[in-house]
Amino acid sequence: MKKKVAILGATGSIGSSTLDVVEQNQDLFEVVLLSAHKDAEGLRRIALRYPKAVLALSSEGASDSTISYRGEAGLLRAIEDVGADIVVNGIAGSAGLKPSITAVKTGCQLALANKETIVMAAPIVFALAKAHSSTIIPVDSEHSAIFHLLQAHVHDSVEELLLTASGGPFRGFTSQQLERVTVQDALAHPTWKMGGKITIDSASLANKGLEVIEAVRLFNVPPERVTVVVHPQSLVHSMIRVTDGSVYAQMSRPDMRVPIHNALHWPHTLPCPFGRLTFDSLLLTFDKPDTKAFPMLPLAYEAARLSACYPTAYLAADEVAVDAFLRGEITFLQIADITHRVLDDDWSMDGENLESVLSADHRARKRAQATLREIRL
Repeated sequence: MKKKVAILGATGSIGSSTLDVVEQNQDLFEVVLLSAHKDAEGLRRIALRYPKAVLALSSEGASDSTISYRGEAGLLRAIEDVGADIVVNGIAGSAGLKPSITAVKTGCQLALANKETIVMAAPIVFALAKAHSSTIIPVDSEHSAIFHLLQAHVHDSVEELLLTASGGPFRGFTSQQLERVTVQDALAHPTWKMGGKITIDSASLANKGLEVIEAVRLFNVPPERVTVVVHPQSLVHSMIRVTDGSVYAQMSRPDMRVPIHNALHWPHTLPCPFGRLTFDSLLLTFDKPDTKAFPMLPLAYEAARLSACYPTAYLAADEVAVDAFLRGEITFLQIADITHRVLDDDWSMDGENLESVLSADHRARKRAQATLREIRL
């Protein structure tokens, strides 16, 4: 029997990579749901290859007989209705939280590329997953690597999680150089092809900061046991250090289809045509991140340490600031300035229910918008 797959964010980079994996395994997978936010044309184009899949568009708009579900509520109903065995959540940003919650409530596997789900609401999502016998499988290349490395080692023997970072387009830049970078400069990632928000976050190391918070919450470790290592080749996707000092790494060429392939086939390991390494000529270098020039990383560690709703505030402030940077309203360095000023507020409220998380998210966005207006004056 084929595994039924729902793909959220089907027109984005994660969705495209997921469809590539499905195409390689048509005898094993059946696509039952395809969703996008606004790209109705792109969604219909994909659907030509999967005529049995229902379509959902999470934005409101003109009615279209080919798209069965509209708006956020429609997308959530679609997830409930299709009976998927696995939902791949490739939605960008905090908009991916409610679809993740709905998916785990159905009892399916959740292949999670939306890190915001864990950053904002890990206790809620894990409790629901346990209650509904759902499994959460990380799809971020770094967390996928750690997830599979931990399958091979006793968790109590793991001393340290090492997240690798490419360093982005500004690796080695000073703060003075960063004052002059443009949006176009920040969007020119040297390794990965991603959407605008995550590409800017990679340039500022905010994306790695979010991954630190995600690792802390996914794998139930304190922030001091998560180390970021700059590795510009992006061939080592992450590592674990065990108590005898040995380090184990997961390596492949930088290709998001590898962790997606592993998630779709989990708990089995099947042949994968993507990302295979050869060792004829291979250079690996590692370095410490520059936390002075890239303050979004230490800010994330502080949010992870304080926990409660601080990670939610970090994420919300960053989303507002990055959006302003992409519109040319602030400089690159002001992304961290806005985030820092938001985190200076009190976010110690309990984040154990969805209402409190969404309330903190709303308040943090208002605070970030107010800070943005102050900067413009």
